[in-house]
Amino acid sequence: MRTRAAVAATVLAAALTGCAGSGTGQPQTAPDPSPSRSQAARQPAPAPEGTLVMTDFGSDTVTFADPSEPGGGPDRSSVQVGTAPWGIVLGDDGTAWVATAEGVAAVDTSTRERTALVPYRTGTGPVTTGEYRGGGMGIALSPDGRQVYVGVNVPGGKGVLEVVDTRLRRVITSVPVGRRPFDVDVSPDGRQVYATGHDSFDVTAVDTGTWKSRRIEVAPYGTEGGLGSWLKPHHTAVRPSDGALLLPFEGERLAVADPRTGRVRIERMTADTHQHGATVTRDGTLYVVGTGPIDPAEDQGPSLTVRAPDGEERVIPLDGPHEEVAVAPDGRTAYVSGGFTRDGYWNGISVVDLTTGEVNRVGVGRRPLGIAVL
Repeated sequence: MRTRAAVAATVLAAALTGCAGSGTGQPQTAPDPSPSRSQAARQPAPAPEGTLVMTDFGSDTVTFADPSEPGGGPDRSSVQVGTAPWGIVLGDDGTAWVATAEGVAAVDTSTRERTALVPYRTGTGPVTTGEYRGGGMGIALSPDGRQVYVGVNVPGGKGVLEVVDTRLRRVITSVPVGRRPFDVDVSPDGRQVYATGHDSFDVTAVDTGTWKSRRIEVAPYGTEGGLGSWLKPHHTAVRPSDGALLLPFEGERLAVADPRTGRVRIERMTADTHQHGATVTRDGTLYVVGTGPIDPAEDQGPSLTVRAPDGEERVIPLDGPHEEVAVAPDGRTAYVSGGFTRDGYWNGISVVDLTTGEVNRVGVGRRPLGIAVL
């Protein structure tokens, strides 16, 4: 197996930071969160179980869609939430919490309206779009649903974990974390929050009782290249059985971090592709999105890796770059968003039959990034 550091060295000159972004846009004004009675009366009925909700990184909306229907089905609709929405997490009460460039949006998934936009406490500069924009990135919810944790990117500086009280709908505290917190996750017992620092090669573990933090370096290829390196962490999955942190790298290495000790061990992966989104189901199966090659002459294309708890992997090819993945409650279907944080994205999702490996592309949304199943 080749040395990834050598491959990465050939592309550093073309990459200013990590994964090349798609530029910035003009600030947008957030919509009024309080619709009129006539607007509320036209809202659709509650979405059926299995409906997808995804963040439209290419616009200021989230989109609801039925993945079993062409084009997302007749029930497809979009709701304005705020500029360049990134991550999304669903609460048991039917609220979707969305990290946008402007603040954390709360969306009622039954009435399909934005009910709040909680501004960040941290200053992030002008509201813009694109991969390097300031504002919310990764987002997670406490097990009891009382707090939302959002990783806030501060362009040119360290990131911040902001904590939103879901009842008061305001930020109650903030904690410094690594640079560009792509992902935020919570331990099964809710006592720890983990912010994955893409540009600082780390995961910051935050104690939810004291708000004290610890840095865990996760750099299986080393940190050479700094901001220009491609070999950095993107998404973390928390293994239900023991709380270990699972971070995939390049379809070659899986970093398994013990959040209690900070020790990191490396396991082999087989997809041989640059990797972003990751999630794990209750049975311990890990799903990882491969976005495509760093070096097309040597690396493999986009894929979805399905990694069993014993480490056995099945790699399902995908057509074109993708970003994040969600799995249906019955474990039979995976939904992979085609938005992608870099160039090459497309307006749709791939629906993957996990039994047969069949992939169906559905055109829906505007550069869909975060994705969740109602």
